[in-house]
Amino acid sequence: MRRVAGRELRLAGTFRLADGTELWTELESHAERLEKGDTMDFDLSDVEAIDGGAMALLVSVRAGLRHRGIGCEFVHTTERVQDFVHLYSGDIDPKRRTKRKPPRAFEEIGRRTLAFVQEVKGVFGFFGTSVLAALGILKEPRTANWKEVLPIMERSGVDAVPIVLLINFLVGFVMAFQGAVQLKQFGANIYVADLVGLSVTRELGPLMTAIIVCGRSGAAFAAELGTMKVSEEIDALRALGIGPIRYLVLPRAVGLMLVMPILTLLADLVGILGGLVVGLATLDLTVSGYLIETRKVLTVWDVSSGMVKSVVFGAAIALISCQQGFATTGGAEGVGQRTTASVVASLFTLILLDAGFTVFFHAFHL
Repeated sequence: MRRVAGRELRLAGTFRLADGTELWTELESHAERLEKGDTMDFDLSDVEAIDGGAMALLVSVRAGLRHRGIGCEFVHTTERVQDFVHLYSGDIDPKRRTKRKPPRAFEEIGRRTLAFVQEVKGVFGFFGTSVLAALGILKEPRTANWKEVLPIMERSGVDAVPIVLLINFLVGFVMAFQGAVQLKQFGANIYVADLVGLSVTRELGPLMTAIIVCGRSGAAFAAELGTMKVSEEIDALRALGIGPIRYLVLPRAVGLMLVMPILTLLADLVGILGGLVVGLATLDLTVSGYLIETRKVLTVWDVSSGMVKSVVFGAAIALISCQQGFATTGGAEGVGQRTTASVVASLFTLILLDAGFTVFFHAFHL
């Protein structure tokens, strides 16, 4: 390697990656003496052979010189060496990486809004596809995966009974305690039965049960289907001519829609029981008095309205969770993200549906 005519560095011989340390040291010693505006081209006319590692090193040195404002090119290359130069982009002007600017506030708002719109669009599209698949099952019932409905009901319903009972008992217990403080002041202790009975059967029973099922079963649905999606099991079902909506989604939706009213009814009973415990302990009520007042204030519609809500809640949890599972990409990280998104989206939808039911029932005096 020697300097020629003050502006070229002639390289001769064979260059391998094993010679990289020596080659780098010598190139750097020449480059340190150069200043901005100088020129140092690499003359490769006498290079007999060069491998990819050495070529990548030369291209890196050239890029560094160009960034310092020093002219540097590969000149007098043989045809064989020129192929290596082109392969490692040695004949292309290196571009300095631009610093990534943080997104502006309005840009970020717009980006997230578009992403939200796309997610909503995907949910409604999935809902439409599921409705069409359900109509197809009505025409051909044998094509449905009915054998999965009972196991899903067991996992989502029977296994969830302990936590549903505990949470709803505590809800009724706490609500009765909060109401007892005010009712005592007016000597209206008996009306704690009205407070607990109506609030649990119409609102809190179905809603709290749905929230528990959302966090327990909805997340499980999203994780199961998300794992199947990234492992291409869903694509395999399509390749076999099996509709994944009919085979995977509808059994889960039917299972939740059947089991949610049962869980809600149990939630109503233990919620009222929680209020009874407070009535007996702090309000000097009797069991018969509390139950008679509860039966007097409650109607069949109060309990039925909560069960109607629970059916809709179950369908919403199943469809949203399955849609998020089908939309999973990116391996294990994508499964985790979609599982989290399914719980968040389901909770938001549950609150929205509950508010809609409340307004609807109030408008029609139900």
